Amino acid sequence: MKLLLEGHGYRYAVEQIMLALFPGERPEYVDFPPEGEENFARVSIEDLEGASRCRVELRWSGSVSVGEAEAEAPAGDKLTYDRERQKIIRLAFYHAGVELLPERPAWGALTGIRPGTIMTNMLKRGVPEDEATRYMVEEQFVSPKRARLCLDTARASLRVQRELEPRDIALYVGIPFCPTRCAYCSFVSQSVERSMGLIEPFLAALEREIGETAKVVRRLGLRVIALYIGGGTPTTLSAPQLTRLIDTLSREFDLSALREFCVEAGRPDTIAADKLSALRGVTRVSINPQSMSDEVLSAIGRRHTAEDIRAAYALTRGISPAQVNMDLIAGLPADTPEGFERTLREVITMGPENITVHTLALKKGSKITLEDTARPGKAEVGRMLDAASDLLTAAGYRPYYLYRQKYMSGGFENVGWAKNGCESLYNILIMEELCTILAMGGGGSTKLVDPKKGRIERIFDPKYPKEYIEGIERTINSKEKIVKFYEEEVLL
Repeated sequence: MKLLLEGHGYRYAVEQIMLALFPGERPEYVDFPPEGEENFARVSIEDLEGASRCRVELRWSGSVSVGEAEAEAPAGDKLTYDRERQKIIRLAFYHAGVELLPERPAWGALTGIRPGTIMTNMLKRGVPEDEATRYMVEEQFVSPKRARLCLDTARASLRVQRELEPRDIALYVGIPFCPTRCAYCSFVSQSVERSMGLIEPFLAALEREIGETAKVVRRLGLRVIALYIGGGTPTTLSAPQLTRLIDTLSREFDLSALREFCVEAGRPDTIAADKLSALRGVTRVSINPQSMSDEVLSAIGRRHTAEDIRAAYALTRGISPAQVNMDLIAGLPADTPEGFERTLREVITMGPENITVHTLALKKGSKITLEDTARPGKAEVGRMLDAASDLLTAAGYRPYYLYRQKYMSGGFENVGWAKNGCESLYNILIMEELCTILAMGGGGSTKLVDPKKGRIERIFDPKYPKEYIEGIERTINSKEKIVKFYEEEVLL
């Protein structure tokens, strides 16, 4: 979609609402309105006395509409001034867009990856639940079902917040290896078919980073309450390698206050008895079938079958005392609403404590996007998610965290569902940005959080195994940024 901005430069706000309403569009900025019937939006802002007004003139698929929104423009407060202007951009674009769409988007005028945070913040300020829900529905045009999702996840977030101490942190360890690359994937991971020789030097570098990070944690007196080993697929490692990694973490960090230890065993073709036995102290294992249809599994490049998933789940239950999470994806190639419902019913019958329902995100670097693979449309994905909500609720699961991503099919969401008392602490901490998460390993993203000031700072580890190994000295040196952040921001 061609975009013409007048009176402002809020490109990010414009792009976010454009993608929310028209996920298939990509921004292209112009200096003049294009001739012909090309999809186009003119987004203008003018300042009035004590207020700002946004007008959006939108042309899409040959039809034209106009939307407007207005808000106060407080003098002398640039942050609030910018927020209000971006808010009216969203609302004006939404009002123009819904006139041209066949149905209203489920998330209304909301953009960003954490819609539930809006609800959480209102409840923290003492806004009654019914009033907060009404705001989401009537002023942000969120569907009632999505507003209830926000309310449920806000309640879970607030329960965790009440128990947090100022020095509580979580740890993340990234293992960027997988057996093969899935067609929908653009995560930072490398097929072991091509990089087996990198695993041992990667682990050696990771052990160094773990040791240096632990020194910082001890120096600052931080308390580790959650540990998550993700990737990639950590169980791509052998049983001795997993034992070595877990022993290193247990030796370097004081884990006596640990409330949750999760390991992604996502691919059933990486799950074996000796590896499960190696997961000492793990309280949560994630087995991610994505689908229980062999046809869908083949379409996304998985080399295992639904029967392999059943066997891996049974093996895990027989060996590990850990809770189990299972991930599913709505909108995969070759899937249908009926097929997705069959998958969901079977997974519910298996009885995992957590079921996470993702919506397919159309990542730029994925095979599905590059080859423009046929996949279910917005209406079909919506039916899949509606079935998930109904069936999971009836089975006693409740939503406890949610987030959205760019380029998601139909502009929907990812939701974690859990049985009572089985919510993943780490997932809530990272999605709600409740405390610092120190990341180690390939593609790890440390998130330093000062909850009092609302300030967040990030530190990124190198993405790919070879880069990570070669850059380990720079990665270790970056740990001083953690000390500086805490000494200047948190521990004052």
